[in-house]
This record gives sequence, structure tokens and C-alpha cells, in this order.
Amino acid sequence: MTRPLAPGSGIPTDLLLRAYASGVFPMAESADDPEVFWVRPETRGIIPLDAFHIPKSLAKTIRHGAFEIAFDRDFTGVIEGCSEKRPERRSTWINKPIREAYTRLFELGHCHTVEAWREGQLAGGLYGVTLGRVFFGESMFSRERDASKVCLAALVDRLSARSFQLLDTQFTTEHLKRFGAIDVPRRKYERLLEEALKGEPATFG
Repeated sequence: MTRPLAPGSGIPTDLLLRAYASGVFPMAESADDPEVFWVRPETRGIIPLDAFHIPKSLAKTIRHGAFEIAFDRDFTGVIEGCSEKRPERRSTWINKPIREAYTRLFELGHCHTVEAWREGQLAGGLYGVTLGRVFFGESMFSRERDASKVCLAALVDRLSARSFQLLDTQFTTEHLKRFGAIDVPRRKYERLLEEALKGEPATFG
């Protein structure tokens, strides 16, 4: 971690992209904290695209078409959903500087969403940053059962179809491990990142 940015200074877009390219990402202590700090974990979470696992119950939900899947339709709705307080998560690290910075990245085509809709309502979603052939997952949420899981499956389908090479989850959780997420040492992650940033960038949108 490095020293936090000064309150109210925001996160410059070029600095944010350089940080991702070097294996660093920003976080905040809470939604009300005006500062941002930088994180470079010793162990990094990734989902190997060729080892993604869909549990049987989720596969059934996907086959039945329970949700309409959309991409980049409602970035504001997704980041608001990811910021919501829920019984299992009473606080969020998405503060004002982070919200503003990723909104700018979305406008520039470096931030994308996967959204699950039902009857015109946003039921769940996720967002992340693209750079080179890497998708850096940031956050996800569900308002209905399996909504974010369906989004994750749709994300992996799109990344695989569009020549992405690395899906970064920052950290692993027991939930993500069910889908094939693994921990890799920082040095190995940075080698994977360097390779995935070479050559022609993949296109998400």
C-alpha cells in the first residue's frame, strides 16, 4: 500500500490505468471516507478462463433464461447496487472518489458492466476495468437469487469469446472458489499480467 490520496483530490484517470497495469488497485476504508489507498496484495485472486466451473443449479437457472443479460446498459445502476448495504455486508469501500473515477473510466471505454434484468428491473450485476487482454473485476451485487452468478457466467463467456487472457478477482472468497477462483503469488500474477498486456488489446464492448 502507498500513502492515500488527499481528500477531495480525486483519482486521475491516467494514474488509475497505470496502477492497474502494474498490479495495483484503489480501495477506501468506507463509503464515507474521503481518502483512497492503493493495494498490491501478496496473493492475488484470479479465475482461469479455461477452468471456470458452473454449478449444476446455476446451469439450470441459465438454461431457463431467468434473467435478461445486458452489457454496459446502466453503469450508474450497477455501481449503486454494488454500494448498497446488505445484511451480509453492512459497509462498502466504494466512496465518492472511487465512484467518480470509475464513471470516467466507463465514459472512456475502460470500465464495463454485466447486468441481469427481470421485468425491467436491475436484479444484479458486476463491473470491472479492461486493459489489454485483462478484465479486472471490481464488485458485484444481487437483489435476486443467482443474479450476480449469472452475470459472472456471462462475463466469462464474453471474455473467452473475445480473446481475453486474464480475469482478475483481486481476492478469492469461498463463493468465488466454487467457480474456479484460485490464489496466485504476487510475482506469478505480475508475470501473467505482463503477458496479458502485450499485443493487440481485446475488445469488450
